[in-house]
Amino acid sequence: MTFKDLEIIEPILKALSAEGYTHPTPIQEQSIPILLNRNDLLGCAQTGTGKTAAFAVPILQHLFLDHKSTSKNQRKIRALIITPTRELAIQISDSFTAYGKFTGIKNTVIFGGVKQGGQTDTLRRGVDVLVATPGRLLDLMNQGYISLKDVEYFVLDEADHMLDMGFIHDIKKIIAKLPTKRQSLFFSATMPADIVDLSRKILGNPQRVTVKPEQATAEKVEQAIYFVSKKSKPKLLVHLLENQAVESTLVFSRTKHGADKIVRFLQKADISAAAIHGNKSQGARQRALGDFKSGETSVLVATDIAARGIDIDELSLVINYDLPNIPETYVHRIGRTGRASASGIAISFCDAEERAFLRDIQKLIDQKIPVVTEHPFIADSIDDAPVDVEKSQKKSRPKKSGNGGGRNNGWKHRKPAAKKQG
Repeated sequence: MTFKDLEIIEPILKALSAEGYTHPTPIQEQSIPILLNRNDLLGCAQTGTGKTAAFAVPILQHLFLDHKSTSKNQRKIRALIITPTRELAIQISDSFTAYGKFTGIKNTVIFGGVKQGGQTDTLRRGVDVLVATPGRLLDLMNQGYISLKDVEYFVLDEADHMLDMGFIHDIKKIIAKLPTKRQSLFFSATMPADIVDLSRKILGNPQRVTVKPEQATAEKVEQAIYFVSKKSKPKLLVHLLENQAVESTLVFSRTKHGADKIVRFLQKADISAAAIHGNKSQGARQRALGDFKSGETSVLVATDIAARGIDIDELSLVINYDLPNIPETYVHRIGRTGRASASGIAISFCDAEERAFLRDIQKLIDQKIPVVTEHPFIADSIDDAPVDVEKSQKKSRPKKSGNGGGRNNGWKHRKPAAKKQG
C-alpha cells in the first residue's frame, strides 16, 4: 500500500515524497483512514512507529480542504497537539512543517524553559496548528495570548508520560477549555488503568489502533544482559564503549544526577559524552542533541522522559545502565535502536537490586534475554540470576576490527536503517 492509496491529497503527497516516504507504516495505514473519516482515535503505539505522521497528515488534509486558512490575518488555532517534553514538541512541529509545506498551513511550537517573547509574537500573527507542552500552554492561556475556542482537532500524545510527569491536572484544565464538538486523538505507549480512564474523559466513541511494542522488540532488537555490581557499572560501560566500534550510543540512566555522574566518568576516560535531562536548560539540551546527531558527541546519556523526542535514524546501540522498574519502559528504551524497519542492539546492566526488574521485563516480552557470562566485571552472584544462564549465555563480543565503525560494530553486520516516518 502507498500513501496515494490512502486518498491523501496531492500537496501532502508531494511533501511526503520529498521526505522520501511512499509506503505508510502499520500505524499510519490503520489510523489515517479512521481520522480522514473524522472519527476519534485511541492509539497504543510507541515513538518510532510513525505515529506523528499518522495524525499530522489527516489533520493537515482536513485543514487544507476546509479552506479556512486563506487569510493569515484571520488565522485561528484549529488544531492543538499536547506532548510532554520540549524535544518531542519541536519534533512534532517540524513534522507538521515538512508534511504541510505545500498547503500554506502554518504551525508553531511553544514550551517552557525559554523566554516567551518569540512565542507570543508568533501567536499574535496567527497560526493554524499549535504544538505545546502543558505548562507553557496554560501559562499563555492565563495571560490571554491563547484561546482554544476554535480548536477542531485535539491530540494528546505520549499520555502515559504525561501522567508520569504529573501533568494530569494541567491536562484536565486544558480539556475544560476545548470545544465539546471536536475530533480527539489519544496516543500512549502503554494503557494502564489510569490512562484508559483519562481517555474516556477525552474521547467520545473512539476507534482503536494498537501496534504492539513487544513484537517489535522480539523481532528487531538483539538484546543482551550483563550481570554486574553497581560499583562496577561505570568501568563496564567504558570497557564496552572502548571495545565496540559504534558510531552512536544512547545510555539510559534512572536519575538526572546519575546521568551527570556517568558523563563525568566517561569524559575522564576520554569518551565524548553529554547528558540530556529535565534539569538542563533548553539550550543545553538542544546543543547536546545536535552534537549527538552530528556525530561530534558519540555517547548521549539520558533519562527516560528527556529521551522522548530523540529522533535518530541510525542509532547503533542502546545501553540500559540502570534497568527500569516499569517493564514497558524497557520496551520503549530498546525500541530507540529498532526504528521503523531498522534492526538494533540493546545491552542492559543488571545489579543485585535490579533482578526483580529483569524478571518483570522478561515476563512482559515473553522471552529470556541472553546473558553475557564472559566479561571483566561479572557479578559474583550470577548463580542467583533470574535467567537460565546455561541456555542463554553469550561470550563477550570481539574488539573492534578497525573497519571504521558504522553498523558493522563487532556484533554483526547490519543494513543501514530505513528513514523513519513521523
